[in-house]
Amino acid sequence: MKFSEQWLREWIDLPVDRDTLMSQLTMAGLEVDGCEPVAAGFEGVVVAEILSVDRHPEADKLSLCRVSDGGEEVQIVCGAPGLFVGMKAPLARIGASLPAPDAEDGKPFRIRKAKLRGVESQGMLCSPAELGLSEDSSGLMQLPADAPVGNDLREYLALDDVAIELDLTPNRGDCLGMLGLARETAVLNGMEFRAPEFSAVEVRCDTSLPVRIEAADGCPQYLGRVIEGIDPDAETPVWMQEKLRRSGLRSIDPLVDVTNFVLLELGQPMHAFDLAQLEGGIVVRYAETGEKLTLLDGREIVLENSHLLICDEKKPVALAGIMGGEGSSVSSDTRSVFLECACFAPLAIAGRARAFGLHTDSSHRFERGVDHALQAQAMERATALILEIAGGRAGPVVEATGDVPELARITLRFCSVERLLGMALPAAKIEAILTRLGCRIVSRDEEQLQVEAPSFRYDLAIEADLIEELARVHGYDNIPGRHSAIRTRLGQASESRLGADRLRDHLVAAGYQEVITYSFVAPELLGRIQPEPAPVPLQNPISADMAVMRTSLWPGLLETLQYNLNRQQGRVRLFETGQVFLKEGRTLSQPPCLAGLVYGTRYPQDWNQGRDKVDFFDIKGDVEALTGMTRRPEDFRFRPSQHPALHPGQSAEVLDGDVSIGMVGRLHPQLQRELDVPGPVFLFQLRLQPLQQSSVATFVPLSRYPAVSRDLAVVIGESVPTGDLVRQLRETAGEYLVDLRIFDVYQGDAIGQGEKSVALGLTWQHPSRTLGDEDVNVIFSNCVNDLEQTFKARLRD
Repeated sequence: MKFSEQWLREWIDLPVDRDTLMSQLTMAGLEVDGCEPVAAGFEGVVVAEILSVDRHPEADKLSLCRVSDGGEEVQIVCGAPGLFVGMKAPLARIGASLPAPDAEDGKPFRIRKAKLRGVESQGMLCSPAELGLSEDSSGLMQLPADAPVGNDLREYLALDDVAIELDLTPNRGDCLGMLGLARETAVLNGMEFRAPEFSAVEVRCDTSLPVRIEAADGCPQYLGRVIEGIDPDAETPVWMQEKLRRSGLRSIDPLVDVTNFVLLELGQPMHAFDLAQLEGGIVVRYAETGEKLTLLDGREIVLENSHLLICDEKKPVALAGIMGGEGSSVSSDTRSVFLECACFAPLAIAGRARAFGLHTDSSHRFERGVDHALQAQAMERATALILEIAGGRAGPVVEATGDVPELARITLRFCSVERLLGMALPAAKIEAILTRLGCRIVSRDEEQLQVEAPSFRYDLAIEADLIEELARVHGYDNIPGRHSAIRTRLGQASESRLGADRLRDHLVAAGYQEVITYSFVAPELLGRIQPEPAPVPLQNPISADMAVMRTSLWPGLLETLQYNLNRQQGRVRLFETGQVFLKEGRTLSQPPCLAGLVYGTRYPQDWNQGRDKVDFFDIKGDVEALTGMTRRPEDFRFRPSQHPALHPGQSAEVLDGDVSIGMVGRLHPQLQRELDVPGPVFLFQLRLQPLQQSSVATFVPLSRYPAVSRDLAVVIGESVPTGDLVRQLRETAGEYLVDLRIFDVYQGDAIGQGEKSVALGLTWQHPSRTLGDEDVNVIFSNCVNDLEQTFKARLRD
């Protein structure tokens, strides 16, 4: 939010300077993002009056004006349109300096005597753009008729002011208006603050529209009033235009400007409908699925039954709390309006604007919570301003009420204040702070207070909220630092648990880089990668491409890969640890997972390294290295399997015993093309918990006796997983087997079609004696027989 310091000081006579004010706001949680002058630097510009306007003798598009600057009459040659006798406008006298934003040296532009088409000009009449007040260069800046001729323009418009920009947290919607800011600064400076009361406007016409609320949970309060006989040629006064400009809004027309002014002044969004375009009364209701509405920006939107609408008796006329409809908007032909002032529940508005790619000042405030006791005051303030600026006759205020929220009653114990802040605050000071914050003291005794939260503070609900307010107003820097008196006990690390940090360190050592991606992903990408189970949608997504909770870590890794490929990174190795969100019925589980991605060459480019591309066995080896860290690698195995995101011939399920813990494989070629990735991508994802279950290391004495080795080459069907072969051999080879490795796999003409040859090396060693050939031959024969029976294997010739 951006606000004018001068406007704030009109509300409250602050005893502090600008720097102190900004420091106070920041320390109170209303962080100041920046501060800038409200006008560019210029000097020597005064209020002038045009006394005569004649044609330039040598140029059709120039005018020759006699202008009074309050002291003398001067001749000005001006090319601006719309000049008339009696017009008040800024005049830059001879010697004045104006901002020159396009100047390379940054120096101001000096006004000198000049001749334009042979006629002398003694100064320059200025547009808002030439003064650096706006980008409008279509004509002179027209000043009010009562502007004092000869006065310095900076003094007249009070331009020695600054605009301060705040970065408000979502819970402080009450400070999105001058009323809330003035109240907050009064509290921070220990001052009493009384909000102004606006008297009721005289009702001078009987016209009214009935109002009905059908969505009581979404609209606690709705006020409406008809104003007839508005002057379509009225202009917004300069003082209001300036306040809007300094707050970051441009002047449009009196009706819009008044509603925007009340929005900035009181924090209450309002809207004006063209009365002639409304049919019957006003109905606040939820939309019917498929219903359509054309908004003020000309865009037609299709509604769902969760969207809150303002309707007349026949059609929708506005998206409640967000934007009005095009069909009922005010125009230059509008003579009568229906002025709306409502309060909408935050949950009824939150996320609805973003779903349509919108973010308006109105939705920004309603999403955070607007005071439901403010509407009557705002209605009278806006009505009075419209009548003052555009004339007209006001009708009676029509009011409808929905589910008005109850004010929270909170018990505050003095002992809790001391326990949580580390210091005791006097009861009188606690009462004073809470009272200035708008809370009402319901009851008190020696041990506690019961307070009622104000209607404009949606974030005060429990005792801790009040204690936070006390700390904030008292000043965080005034709270003494103390050492904790809590006795802490060091946790015990279990030898049977492998820390996630060790797994991460191993991957980093293997050349991977850790990434952290959003838990919110695009539903389209997730649907192509992991269609089942269905993801959990967000009620209030940050954007359309972050609308569901991830059921896999792969979308984030693939988007990171795309980001790196777009920046000429040809070799990418990534991993991430994080939760996925799986919904089964009404139960939501959040298992932590570890996922990785490899792309590009096997080794970094170097003079002695080849440029071989990574393949399935590279990433499978990395997964095996991870499972090997558990000291129980024999418990894990790979089984061919299918996955929608993986290549059907290069994907495998990772099993811990008989339980599936993840997948590894190559990205499906079709998905690879859709993501515009030029080469093959290999991925894995594993449940983290099984990887952290490690066996305890035990010492086994080294045998003094020699080992005996045998090589075994068998022919089996090509569909038989080699891992199953190894698993079976480990069981048959006996307890003295100390090593088992595969050193060759062959498929070709030397063996039958649809078969493969697997060569394995087996090593046995006895702890207390030398194994003879007879012992090993028996074991070896058993292994061969077992493979023949289990896998129909045969010894290779």
